[in-house]
Amino acid sequence: MEDNIVYVGSKPPMSYVLAVISNFRNTEEVVLRARGRAIPTAVDAAEITRKRFLQDLTCDVSIGTEQMEGEEGRTRNVSTVEITLRKSPEALNQGGVS
Repeated sequence: MEDNIVYVGSKPPMSYVLAVISNFRNTEEVVLRARGRAIPTAVDAAEITRKRFLQDLTCDVSIGTEQMEGEEGRTRNVSTVEITLRKSPEALNQGGVS
């Protein structure tokens, strides 16, 4: 199941858009995961994919917080987001996304 997850970091959004589109060749669902400063990039990648390339996708968003340990041993909270993109039922009935 890990094959359909795209971890978002510091690359430009189009890099992740291409990864999402590539993953849709093998599966009906792709998950974008990001935390901290990468969250806006994940949102941009999901929206670019939905608006420009694969208009027949549905989107579910899950947010959360993780505790991370810093350099000095302190723990801090880091925001996380998980954006699940799925082919819509109509697209699945028509043969899906190419």
